Amino acid sequence: MQLWRISSVLLLSLTIAACSGSSKVRKPADLVNVTNQVELAEVWSTSVGSSLPANFRPVVAGDHVFAASMRGTLSKLSIQTGRVVWEASVPEKLSIGPGSDGKTTVVISSEGNVFAFDEAGKNIWKSPLGSEVLSDPIVAGGIVVIRTLDNRFIGLDAANGKRRWIYQRQQSPLSLRVGYGMLLVGNDAVITGFAGGRFGAMALGNGGLIWESAVSFPKGFSEIERLNDVTSRPSLEEGRICIVSYQGKIGCAELRTGNLVWSKDFSSYTGTAQSAEFVFAADEKSHVTAYRASDGVQVWQNTQLTWRDVGEPLAIGRVVLMGDKQGYVHLLNQNSGEMVSRIRHDSSPVSAAPIAAGGVIIIASQGGKIAAYRPR
Repeated sequence: MQLWRISSVLLLSLTIAACSGSSKVRKPADLVNVTNQVELAEVWSTSVGSSLPANFRPVVAGDHVFAASMRGTLSKLSIQTGRVVWEASVPEKLSIGPGSDGKTTVVISSEGNVFAFDEAGKNIWKSPLGSEVLSDPIVAGGIVVIRTLDNRFIGLDAANGKRRWIYQRQQSPLSLRVGYGMLLVGNDAVITGFAGGRFGAMALGNGGLIWESAVSFPKGFSEIERLNDVTSRPSLEEGRICIVSYQGKIGCAELRTGNLVWSKDFSSYTGTAQSAEFVFAADEKSHVTAYRASDGVQVWQNTQLTWRDVGEPLAIGRVVLMGDKQGYVHLLNQNSGEMVSRIRHDSSPVSAAPIAAGGVIIIASQGGKIAAYRPR
């Protein structure tokens, strides 16, 4: 029997229509006036090609950032100057952005083929997967970890593309047709979410499941109401893993065991960010909330970005940053939630989390603009 899947965009439209009967509720909030208390000075910017309508995240390895376009261009850039070290062309359209450890960089085509490139940008191997991939690959410890849409995790040898291991998850009757984020922990494990409000840790070396836990459980009568997937990338801070599910909960667990410390009702597909004290997340309405990391007590909520479709957040210094669908990047005070700064990065959506590396903050839009900013 065929298993039907539903896109996050369609699902959100159905949910909103059911609740309101009108699309007007989705009108993005007007930008509030803000006097910038934190300046982000642009150091460099360039275009790496559009990924629209998909969201290709750049990845940092060493002193370089790797980015790709949907048409099949893979770029290696200097973090400090934005200089293009090399640019490679993939003979097929891409379905997701790159994964890299600095030595081996991989991208995956819409045909389900993995293309690997060495440090000089030379294509060193190609490996067919036999399935569509929407999740960012991970390269670490000599292994390329791929997650396919048919619920397989595949470990490929980074040197030659040969299969090292495979881990198969049971198919769900209905799940979100989106990429499921994976988080590398050292060179030992990968933390990721699953359908049904579950998440787990897998051994990088052999794909074995180290532990599995649940942050929430499906509820409701219809299959759509019971959708409860952990799709976004987990966040890690001081041995604390925090996750959030769609139509479920946000919570934090112990990294070593997966034991849940606390959870609160929440629904998000953009993920969490952490500081030493707080956990930050934006819900479906783009209401940004901060919780106390130790026990989940809500500290503040900012509703000024309602329906602006903010992306994955980054917590750094005293602020938390996130882009929106109009290309703005907003900075909120971590302690109070006050809007303290805003920049216009691009006119296309900024959905990927900003990346802090080399003393700068790397921001990429779905339209292809990538830039480094220096806080001051």
